[in-house]
Amino acid sequence: MGIFNKIRFSLIILSCSTIVQAAAEKLPTPQREMRAVWVATVANIDWPSKPGLSVDDQKKEAILILDRVKELRMNAVVFQVRPQADAFYPSELEPWSYYLTGKQGKAPEPFYDPLAFWIEEAHRRGLEFHAWFNPYRAGHPAMGSDYSPLSIIKTNPECVRRLEDTLYYWMDPTMQKVQDHSYAVIMDVVKRYDIDAVHFDDYFYPYREYNRGKDFPDDDTYKAYKKKGGKKSKDDWRRDAVNKFIQRVSKGIKKQKAWVKFGISPFGLFRPGFPEGIGGSFDPYDILSADTKLWLNRGWVDYLVPQLYWPISRIHMSFPVLLGWWASENIQHHHLWPGISISGGKNPADVSLETVNQIMVSRGMVPRAPGTILFSMKVLLSPNNSLGKALTDGPYTQQALIPAYPWLSLKSPKPPVLKSDTGAGELKLSWNPAKKEKPFLYVLYLKKDTVWNYEIFSGMDSAVSEKIDSGNISAVAISSVDRFGNESKKNIFQIKKSSLRER
Repeated sequence: MGIFNKIRFSLIILSCSTIVQAAAEKLPTPQREMRAVWVATVANIDWPSKPGLSVDDQKKEAILILDRVKELRMNAVVFQVRPQADAFYPSELEPWSYYLTGKQGKAPEPFYDPLAFWIEEAHRRGLEFHAWFNPYRAGHPAMGSDYSPLSIIKTNPECVRRLEDTLYYWMDPTMQKVQDHSYAVIMDVVKRYDIDAVHFDDYFYPYREYNRGKDFPDDDTYKAYKKKGGKKSKDDWRRDAVNKFIQRVSKGIKKQKAWVKFGISPFGLFRPGFPEGIGGSFDPYDILSADTKLWLNRGWVDYLVPQLYWPISRIHMSFPVLLGWWASENIQHHHLWPGISISGGKNPADVSLETVNQIMVSRGMVPRAPGTILFSMKVLLSPNNSLGKALTDGPYTQQALIPAYPWLSLKSPKPPVLKSDTGAGELKLSWNPAKKEKPFLYVLYLKKDTVWNYEIFSGMDSAVSEKIDSGNISAVAISSVDRFGNESKKNIFQIKKSSLRER
């Protein structure tokens, strides 16, 4: 459990104060770094392991994942709540996901809310929960059941395009009805659930291989646009629709809950030639209609996670060269965290070395607020996984706080109230938040001999116990961290021996 051993206790009554405020002293600054992992639900990539698992097994698998994320000293999960116009939560707008119950539209039995369960258990472990939505995909070849009558494929077939014999269905992003529907789905989750962020991946318009290499079939809507006097080329018209949706979501989230962040993980290349000499024939700007540079330049996203799924040494798609270009475009100084693929290599040792090297390169190139997101969780799940050991023995040796979001809030929370007692060779600490404060995390600092250490606790934790060896614990401090990542000031207290009374 790190430097502290957590306990829950109910029979302890503090007989007298054991701490006195001490003179100012330099405390360690907690490391700041985004350490997240994607948990994909489409095609049961990460969770649940297959459709139709019992509720108990679904929960056990979720707990196993979250415990492992915590064990790896990571601090966030990016969980796919809407893989294809369906839901991993009760919704009046879209049907239950096939990947959950084995039949689209069928609720779990016995009933529970998977999204609420994941959020609560993530927060219990001090992990941020980022709700990952696919804004336009309506159907996927991995579907093993008929589409529900509540699917947009059935309710509004005019909004959906069936791609060429690949069993993909895609909503038309230029249609106002599509934009309104997806926006309503996202805002429904923002309003009803205690999420920390809304997250999109790289799927705006589909990759052309999903349509047998052909362009997206939207000639009818484009002709209707031109008939009404529209002047834009088809490519500009598509990008404009996506841009308007991105900006609308960005504003809508903050209007509802200022602390909920908005992040996008686009294809790792903006377009060929950016920077010069980089990229091949695939152009995400044209094919996916993703004007990612605009979203970053305008500050519409709180964080951008370009999927830099290529090795450091790959000349024409080099990880550090591309990261350097994205960093140069981050003129709003929002967060830039590369996405790293951990599942592409066959040799686990090679994957571990490349991943650690990419994390270290990212720290060097984006030092102000570093971070990465790894794809995907199934690679890290085994406790004997070589990459997991490489992370905890290397870049993830210490816990880290997610970088703060100063453009959202600079107001620091108030510090919690700390109490302590000693007895039977133990130092017992408990704390309560300041009035009206609801900290997301606590950071507890402990001085042993002359060395300070820290440990990060969730906002649900309220007590610890630490064995005292020869009285070498001499001072403690504690701080609160809010939903924006701001840390309170820290008052340092010296430890004084006192008695303990039990009832």
